[in-house]
Amino acid sequence: MRENERVTQTTRQPETPAAGIPPRLIATDLDGTLLRDDKSVSPRTVAALAAAEEAGIEVFFVTGRPARWMDVVSDHVHGHGLAICGNGAAVVDLHGGPGAHRFVKVRDLARENALDAVRLLREAAPGTVYAVEQTYGFYQEPDYPKLHMEIPDNLAPAEDLLADDGPGAAEPVLKILAYHPSIDPDTFLTLSRLAIGDRANVTRSSPSALLEISGPDVSKASTLALCCAERGISHEQVVAFGDMPNDVEMLTWAGQSYAMGNAHPDVIAAASGRTVANNDDGVAVVIERMLERL
Repeated sequence: MRENERVTQTTRQPETPAAGIPPRLIATDLDGTLLRDDKSVSPRTVAALAAAEEAGIEVFFVTGRPARWMDVVSDHVHGHGLAICGNGAAVVDLHGGPGAHRFVKVRDLARENALDAVRLLREAAPGTVYAVEQTYGFYQEPDYPKLHMEIPDNLAPAEDLLADDGPGAAEPVLKILAYHPSIDPDTFLTLSRLAIGDRANVTRSSPSALLEISGPDVSKASTLALCCAERGISHEQVVAFGDMPNDVEMLTWAGQSYAMGNAHPDVIAAASGRTVANNDDGVAVVIERMLERL
């Protein structure tokens, strides 16, 4: 989940490793990757995605966004219609269109683990405030800033929101969001991972100090691996794209991976190749070149 701020843009040309095993699946992040900064999907990108599907290559959107924010790409799903949302916490069928999506797979964050994460991070970084993302509901603490342009279903301390009898007790917790008003974002991520340990998986996709905390083994990479295994697709047959720390595991796992020209340094280090920025249709550039080689 990103805000509308931008990471440093560059105009360098794509670095495209020589193709080995023919690709069978494209896995792409959305914000800062497939989407331009105005949250649009360019005509060139729409055409590239359609051409990939026509060539028999499946396309998976793999994002930190919740399912209810997927209307931005719901018109561009082909074939299977599936997307991986919440950094791997859910696999969603988008065929029904906005508001009619269906959860195919849910990999939730146990409330006990979530409460441990909140407690440990409160101790390590005083001033942290929280929100709770569930399958359909969104809840937050009163001091949590208005970051997501939506009205929360309930306002209460995180401990109450995550209680067994809390306001969203009937729904699985997909992730909790932790925001700090003054700590450097990368410092906050490192500090949080050390404090929380193996109780949860901590990452970030925002340029601000906003962390996303999921189940211990939940990531874009692990859920994508499950979806690929169900299709008999190996990691060598996957081409992945991303721009922020929540994409690192996926880019490391995929046989070919591309950091966007606007990517975080950790993403550039993790990827096997690099393309131009999201505003320059970096995903489409690689797909077009890839299809020329088939």
